Amino acid sequence: MPTHEVQNQVPPLVDYNLFATDRVLGEALSREGGDWVADQAHKLGEILGREEVMQWGFDANSNPPVLHTHDARGERIDEVRFHPSWHSLMRLSISFGLHSLPWSEPRPGAHVARGALFFLSAQNEGGHGCPISMTYAGVPALRREAKVAREWVPRFTTQEYDQRFIPADRKTGALLGMAMTEKQGGSDVRANTSRAIPAGASGSGEEYRLTGHKWFCSAPMCDAFLMLAHAPGGLSCFLVPRWKPDARRNNFFLQRLKNKLGNRSNASSEIEFENAFGTLIGDEGRGVRTILEMVNHTRLDCALGSAAAMRQAVVQAAHHTRHRAAFGRKLIDQPLMRNVLADLCLESEAATVLAMRLARSYDRDDEREARFRRIATAVAKYWVCRRSAACVAEALECHGGNGFVEDSIMPRLYRESPLNSIWEGSGNVICLDVLRAIGHEPGTIEALLDEIDMGRGGDLRLDKFAEDLRANWKSLASEQQARRLVERLALALQGSLVVRHSPAAVADAFCQSRLAGDWGRVFGTLPSGVDVSPIIERAWP
Repeated sequence: MPTHEVQNQVPPLVDYNLFATDRVLGEALSREGGDWVADQAHKLGEILGREEVMQWGFDANSNPPVLHTHDARGERIDEVRFHPSWHSLMRLSISFGLHSLPWSEPRPGAHVARGALFFLSAQNEGGHGCPISMTYAGVPALRREAKVAREWVPRFTTQEYDQRFIPADRKTGALLGMAMTEKQGGSDVRANTSRAIPAGASGSGEEYRLTGHKWFCSAPMCDAFLMLAHAPGGLSCFLVPRWKPDARRNNFFLQRLKNKLGNRSNASSEIEFENAFGTLIGDEGRGVRTILEMVNHTRLDCALGSAAAMRQAVVQAAHHTRHRAAFGRKLIDQPLMRNVLADLCLESEAATVLAMRLARSYDRDDEREARFRRIATAVAKYWVCRRSAACVAEALECHGGNGFVEDSIMPRLYRESPLNSIWEGSGNVICLDVLRAIGHEPGTIEALLDEIDMGRGGDLRLDKFAEDLRANWKSLASEQQARRLVERLALALQGSLVVRHSPAAVADAFCQSRLAGDWGRVFGTLPSGVDVSPIIERAWP
């Protein structure tokens, strides 16, 4: 018999439309040229908000993938098996083209359209986005070798999810993975020791035999992988399938799955390969340059995914505080909590606006956009991914102890939030890449500063911040000061975008707190005088 009637508990946030309730994303989708996918975004947002579909994310992480190295007869099989919810998530995302939209439907705004869909999906479950992202990102690299592209790109651009572990030419759809880092080198891929020797003739599109190991192989159930190995001509890029052309399993051996902090639904593995079949992509010795085309697109997804995590965290915090009462008032009506929520909403909106502007740069082919894309991808990847962990942590605290319990999505978001800062280059690597772009690719820093200047005249605080940055950025362009430089570039770019595109209350609060220095060191320290009500209402009406 119950001892009392339970009150003041928050109803679950289910059966809502992730797209229809997100004004910032909807505005950005239209502004950046992807509004032709709005109906699909609305449909996907409705599906992802269903209680059953949300449960897929919980189930896929509570029942992580399992490695089976051998079958009952002792034969090597090297297969990874997943919970049915993982396959449901994959099937949903692939049916909406998250893995291929710009390549299967190459029209203006395709990267923006696909970015918005990816943003929605990442709010439900981030782990399955890894093979989705790598398949999307790998196509530009594969197109460096026409023969390989003709064979493989059509497999990667169908909207059919085929989970069967059989040769790719027998499947209705395929997925692409990546394996670059090795245990002795990590981000320093030039320290790789894997070797590749020609099986006959050498050169792009020719067959090689690869031997070595990879410390991280993302999504090892994929049908093929882009890898780096030393060929006679230097570090080179290869496409390595799980099956040989004669339908025998490739010499591709899974050693173990990583036991990770988060991203539990996704298999990450260590692999070894001995005389494995592979095809050279691009020229020998140009492997890093070749695979960077893939890395740049996955870095875009890092920014989108982190912005998505912020959005989901803010929605959860706003929903909780709107229903939970303490000390005689709803949490959302209490001034200090409103300061926290508004601060989180600012961070989320600035991240979304920046990520979607970055996606537009992938839709444009002109020289200025290419220069902007080169440096802004690194700047956004560093800053948005780094801010995500702090934002999610603060949103979790808004729930009190309930946010720390696994019945909530918040612990999963919290464990997931640091990943994108590490994936595709940790913070220092990314900041050094910004310095590399400035020092070796003329016009990149100018393109970024010109984009920032497009907001000039909209707010005096932005004007002052931008003027100081333009006058003094060279003093920060050193390895020791690189993080300070990238942080300022990111804040100025976000400020410019918010001033141009967000409501006055959002722009005013952002410039006062982030650019004028009238801000504390944690969320919830917006200065007095900031009108927090329209900021909160805009984020979660």
